[in-house]
Amino acid sequence: MLIADIPELGTLENGQVAALAGLAPVTRQSGKWQGKSFIRGGRIHVRNALYMPALVAMRHNPNLRSIYLSLTDKGKHAKMALTALMRRLVVLANVLLRNDRVWEPRHT
Repeated sequence: MLIADIPELGTLENGQVAALAGLAPVTRQSGKWQGKSFIRGGRIHVRNALYMPALVAMRHNPNLRSIYLSLTDKGKHAKMALTALMRRLVVLANVLLRNDRVWEPRHT
């Protein structure tokens, strides 16, 4: 799904691929007023396709689970932490394609 909907994958910078997937945070602010950050824009099909893999990764991948738990321990909402994992997955796919590598789990 990622390669079909983002053919540029592997040629972009990490922030660019996150923005293209609609997973880059956008801050609402004007003058001294600061609102909350949110995600928007990008390719909605990619964002929808990444939700379930991020949920599964949060439950079964020890590395991504520790990232999720550290975010929720800091007080982030569960959906925000899951969105961070979605962003991490699309950035990881971009790096792996750019470097022509296969993902290998990190053993600790």
